[in-house]
Amino acid sequence: MHIQGGAVLANTSAGAGIGRLSTARIWAFAATGIPGAALLIATGTYLPPFYTGAAVGISLVAYSLTTTIVRIVDLVFDPILGWMMDRTYTRWGRFRPWYVAGVPISMLGCYMLLNPTHGAGVTYLGTWYLVLWIGLSITTLGHASWGAALAANYHERSRIYGWMTALAPLGSVGLLLLPLLTNHKLTLGDPKSFHAISLILVISIPIGALIMLLFTPERPKPVAATHKSTFGDYVAMMGRPTMRKLILADLAYTLGPGVTGPLYAFFFGQIKGFTKAEVGYLLIFYIGAALVGGMVWPIIAKRVSKHRAIQIASILYAISQTSLMATPRLLFWPTAIGMLAVGFCASAFILLVRSMVADYADEMRLEQGRESAGVLYAMVTTTQKVGQSINVLLVFPILQFIFHFDPKKPVNDEFALQGLQLCYLFAPIIFVLVGAALFFGYQLDEKRHSEIRAALDARDAEVEGAIAVEPATTGPAPGGAAAAAR
Repeated sequence: MHIQGGAVLANTSAGAGIGRLSTARIWAFAATGIPGAALLIATGTYLPPFYTGAAVGISLVAYSLTTTIVRIVDLVFDPILGWMMDRTYTRWGRFRPWYVAGVPISMLGCYMLLNPTHGAGVTYLGTWYLVLWIGLSITTLGHASWGAALAANYHERSRIYGWMTALAPLGSVGLLLLPLLTNHKLTLGDPKSFHAISLILVISIPIGALIMLLFTPERPKPVAATHKSTFGDYVAMMGRPTMRKLILADLAYTLGPGVTGPLYAFFFGQIKGFTKAEVGYLLIFYIGAALVGGMVWPIIAKRVSKHRAIQIASILYAISQTSLMATPRLLFWPTAIGMLAVGFCASAFILLVRSMVADYADEMRLEQGRESAGVLYAMVTTTQKVGQSINVLLVFPILQFIFHFDPKKPVNDEFALQGLQLCYLFAPIIFVLVGAALFFGYQLDEKRHSEIRAALDARDAEVEGAIAVEPATTGPAPGGAAAAAR
């Protein structure tokens, strides 16, 4: 800290961020994503079979309607939350207090959702699904916005989000390896294992959060970003071509791989003929591929730019997803290789979109003179939730009413299985290719972002210099130097 004339100023300029983070600090920041990824796979991929199967017995339509209504309610929460984060300034940082608040809410929702009471129905599902997603909204948005604030460099952001993508799957893989680690006493997907799995998650969530909170710095809020945003400002940001492309592409990339999540256990169990344990092992290859993808895609993006890298990933995803259809039944290792390729390609989508949103936040701060990362990330997390809601709402009724697929049957008839295969394989390819097409004509590349950062650094340095000099020449301003710094 530097003290001059009664003004307290951070010795690190906002434009310069906090410098290049060591890999160890990035690992600490990404640590909270490990239990988060485990939670998402337990409540995303395995929750639909759990609640629609014999364990609870809710119909596919009832499940899809209930979860969709919850997501729609939650949609209103994200923009408000992002707006509040952008206006937050505390001695502990901007995003750290929000993340702390979201942790216990996520823990409560997780435990209750994975431990339904006897006779639980749509009301129970809807209530605790909402609690869980409120907690996840706070932690996910806080984590993503904090990541954008950690670095100002175009490629450094890809590095941070790359490690976040690479380390998070450790949580999912750990749950999927439970059959081996526990001598088949616990299996993700087995209703009898859900209580023990919920305890593992509830304990690991605060541990991951504590590691991040203790060892991750937070960049000071830029002193130049003092203007208050209005609703019209946010509408204008959404209307810009760059943000429109990012929002629509994020929606397409959510709808793509997102369609496969609720159908995964059904597809590989009933169509490919694998056991529950083998279904879990196959998912390890898909999720584990992000360990490599999180490190490789930033390197590719550094060579060809972020939007070209995501287009390459989209084409390769379509090829890899098609290979799964051609793989014969009961061939574990060829199927595992296909899942590895699909997972590697899919790991690029969220990583690169989040990094590009951070670049766009810099462009908006340069033009409007205000911090808007929280709201911008709220926009893309909202599209994720819309996509996750739409895919369940569309796919489950189609399977139930058109193809007469019954999740309670160990094996459905040929017509139902054909519908399941069509939904699992071809819908994601279509959406992902639409996402790739949206990035033609994308303008915010490395060269443009370097110009933006240079202008921001110059302006921030000028404002900080003016604040440092003013108290010595004109005396303290009303409200004190702390108010001026805010």
